[in-house]
Amino acid sequence: MTDTLARVPDSLTGQIVTPGDRRYAQLRSTYTTPASPAAVLLPKTTGQVVDAIRYAREQGLPIAVRSGGHGLSGASSNNGGVVIDLSMLNRVQVLDERAGLVRVEAGARWANVAKALAPYGLVISSGDHGNVGVGGLATGGGVGWLVRAHGLTIDRVRAVEVVLADGTLVRADAQHEPELFWLVRGAGAGAGIVVAFEIEAAEQRNVGVAQLVVEAHPDGRTVREWASYLARAPRELSAAAVLFAEGRSALMSITAVVAAESLRRVRPVVEPLLAIGKVLEHRTDLLPYPTLVPTAHLHPNVGQQRGTTTNGLFTDLDDAGARAVTRAATGPGRAVIQLRSLGGAVNDVAADATAYPHRHQNTLVIASTFAPQGGAALDTAWRAAGARADGEYVNFESRPNPAAFARIYPGETGARVRRLWKRYDPDGVFRSVLLTGQPTRSGQPTRSGQSNRSRQSTRSGQPHRRRR
Repeated sequence: MTDTLARVPDSLTGQIVTPGDRRYAQLRSTYTTPASPAAVLLPKTTGQVVDAIRYAREQGLPIAVRSGGHGLSGASSNNGGVVIDLSMLNRVQVLDERAGLVRVEAGARWANVAKALAPYGLVISSGDHGNVGVGGLATGGGVGWLVRAHGLTIDRVRAVEVVLADGTLVRADAQHEPELFWLVRGAGAGAGIVVAFEIEAAEQRNVGVAQLVVEAHPDGRTVREWASYLARAPRELSAAAVLFAEGRSALMSITAVVAAESLRRVRPVVEPLLAIGKVLEHRTDLLPYPTLVPTAHLHPNVGQQRGTTTNGLFTDLDDAGARAVTRAATGPGRAVIQLRSLGGAVNDVAADATAYPHRHQNTLVIASTFAPQGGAALDTAWRAAGARADGEYVNFESRPNPAAFARIYPGETGARVRRLWKRYDPDGVFRSVLLTGQPTRSGQPTRSGQSNRSRQSTRSGQPHRRRR
């Protein structure tokens, strides 16, 4: 135990990890960002989360909250502060098999959720990587492999259990604490610690999965045709693509997922994608859903994927927009570009129904650079495409600041998010870095006079380097 920390409460004995502990190396950092907290707390129950908050606040140190640790901004750890790590709060329980109602604790990983639900023939659309934690993704959005068929992860949340900054445990749903329920579906990181979710899963055992690689035309037509088809495709189809430079040309690696139980239904839905460019590789299979977020993804998060990421939401990718996106991958800066399909069930939800207001866009475009490239290269690559974007998604922004807040939570949504963050956390314990532009590095008050700031890592699937 370091000299700066008081004695841990009896309820958390054995569940505090400090730099002298052999567990510390695997708990100190996030997937993207090395860190050196003074202590990591590992609560196993909701009651222990309450005790962890009270203990952490008493230390007068920065507080970070971690559900999985994939968060791009690195805000789910810190230097010199306290991390409340929810990884031991990881139970998955089917409450009502017929209704598909599932209770999932925030520290579970999506690979384990998919594995637990498979015997029941149930799925939750939840990002693209099995190692992602439930809490960060399910408070920010959740753009999963079945997003157009079943909506964002937050669209299937029916109730939440939240520990507020004063230690109060609140259950929120459409009838009870509806304002908190609105807030945690899209802007939960500044509200408190969401410890559990009740989610309405969908019936699905197998999915059609088409994987193809095509040459991407430098004038943007391949990107435009991909986006155009996905915008009007049957909503059973969701897709993601990675666009990257290959010498003087570009390649587009596409994974298309169809919420269907037979290849006879799958093949005609994915066939138009074979016409968007010269096909170099292609195969289509019918696979169990957990294959998409397998337990093989599970690994410690030790700062191994250092990079810088931003994103933009697009209603339509016209010729100029598609050309700018393609140029981001092939021009100066050479970012790795990902495209995710939206629309379908996502856009069935009213823009003011949740704190995620982006209900008319059809495409999410994510831009990343990796070491030794940094933020300057990303800015150069993304400038033209970013200028044409119509909004941003919180879970794919590694440099959160007030300008990003305005893109993520525009207009009245942003004003409401600010009001509710202040209502539920008046002391700013969980104040989002989106409001300050940088994480608090000590327990001293910042310009707004508040201290002990923390955030629950947001995540929707980490951009991984693809092997070429």
